[in-house]
Amino acid sequence: MAAPRTSLTPYAALLGAIVTLCVGTTFAKSLFPHVGAEGTTAYRVGFSALLLMGFWRPWRFALTRADFIPIVQYGAVMGLMNLSFYMSIRTIPLGLAIAIEFMGPLGLALFHSRKPIHFVWIALAVLGLVLILPLTAGSRSLDPTGVAFACAAAVFWALYIVLGKRTAHLHAGRTVALGMTVAAVIVVPVGLASAGTTLLQPAFLGLGLLVAVLSSAIPYSLEMIAMRGIPKRSFGVMLSAEPAVGALAGLAVLGEHLTLTQAVAILAIVAASAGTILTASSSESDH
Repeated sequence: MAAPRTSLTPYAALLGAIVTLCVGTTFAKSLFPHVGAEGTTAYRVGFSALLLMGFWRPWRFALTRADFIPIVQYGAVMGLMNLSFYMSIRTIPLGLAIAIEFMGPLGLALFHSRKPIHFVWIALAVLGLVLILPLTAGSRSLDPTGVAFACAAAVFWALYIVLGKRTAHLHAGRTVALGMTVAAVIVVPVGLASAGTTLLQPAFLGLGLLVAVLSSAIPYSLEMIAMRGIPKRSFGVMLSAEPAVGALAGLAVLGEHLTLTQAVAILAIVAASAGTILTASSSESDH
């Protein structure tokens, strides 16, 4: 009887990572009235960099000049991705922002598609976008600026994947620590310029540290546990549920109600993402 429980542990860890990330993001949104989206991003990225650097201590290992530029590029995109996403959820619901952001990796996966069935997933993804973007009666209330920032986050997420693969030969933990430090060098000054000395108030610093732990430290740790015991394809399918979980977290914590059209849009994108992974060949899933 113990074996089934053991086999479910990685799946529980991944579900915990998704839920913690979404709840952490809703908590981060509650900081926006005090320090703004820019300041909250600075907290998340800055504290995450400190935590990761302290844990992995990458300075103990030599870094070649050839690896320096890819890590800087990777970190820069990481910072811009976080900043764009937090800027988007200032004015649009969390679930919709995550769904739009998911179009980055989804588009990247579909770019490498070779099977006719993938056109079904492309159609579903396009349907989801059409329903979300301010082109229909159900989504005209969405702020265009927020949608634009979410689209930018999607582009940066796709670039994050591409650039991350260029550092795949390096130690994963140390690479993420260095990349997050580069991201902090870019994002923290933006947060300071926006929020000023308010960002340094002890009460907000404590809340910002909590945001970093909930949104980065715990999810990253749980994902590492999950990746050891879940096949890559199953991992991706479960991760595809994140927009739906984000919508539920936004409803439960922030009271963000979605229209029926917006809920259908999220489900379409979740289905497109999961379907793309399930029908990908092993060579395509490696891209």
